[in-house]
Amino acid sequence: MHARTVAATATAILGAAVLLTPTSDARAGEVRGPVVVAHRGASAYAPENTLASIDKAAGLGFSWVENDVQRTKDGRLVVIHDDSLRRTTNVEDVFPGRAPWKVKDFTAAEIARLDAGSWFSPAYAGTRVPTLKQYLRRVEHNHEKLLLEIKNPELYPGIEGQTLKLLGNEGWLDRAHLGRLIVQSFSADSVRAVHELKPALTTAYLGRPPLTQLQRYAGFTDLINPSYGSISKSYVAALRTFDGPHGRPLEVCAWTVDDAATARKVARYGVDAIITNKPDVVRAALNAG
Repeated sequence: MHARTVAATATAILGAAVLLTPTSDARAGEVRGPVVVAHRGASAYAPENTLASIDKAAGLGFSWVENDVQRTKDGRLVVIHDDSLRRTTNVEDVFPGRAPWKVKDFTAAEIARLDAGSWFSPAYAGTRVPTLKQYLRRVEHNHEKLLLEIKNPELYPGIEGQTLKLLGNEGWLDRAHLGRLIVQSFSADSVRAVHELKPALTTAYLGRPPLTQLQRYAGFTDLINPSYGSISKSYVAALRTFDGPHGRPLEVCAWTVDDAATARKVARYGVDAIITNKPDVVRAALNAG
């Protein structure tokens, strides 16, 4: 109860929810419908979860970017989606004898040697896996907003507190930045831990809880972020009947939508945001009605 009281007070100070308002965004040209979130940056056009990808999103005019955070062998936070380095780097060439090439088995210095761009295109050869600190500073430089996913928290005990500490050290937990930041996870326990450690922070659960469990989730999460194929207009409407920890109706951010027809369909469900690898495609579809 105390945490909810603190969170409600913080919300009164900060104002409205960060994602839900489908008003115009001059930078993105968004005039209606859900907010568009660039998935792992503009990942259809630049290697995912890299500085190049969030730069591309900014260049296309998008304010919100999404990323994934994991931890190295020596305790550094890095931005990468898979728990293995194999798919998006040249780790097999650089460290051929260290299969299965898990992030947690490599130091930050070793990961910094890897090419995280050539797999996508020769134009991005030499692109690196960013640390979370590097990533946050580039998001700040680009004047972007961040949907940060704590990935595979079961592999990294205490990663929630460590992530919050780094966010705080980088200035991302002050009043201004709390309106530009959401922390999410597929793990309900991880989302709950973040909420308990920093009640004022906006949190999101990745998945589609059954309606019978929404009251429990509403105690620690502000958004429910399901795959677009798992929801319906009635499910979204039902979510609205529950207030999250900051006293606002639960919000919905659907993933991952990359074509115009699906974007328009999901928008008709009444979602607050859409996560996409092709933010320009989704924006054009929403603006065209």
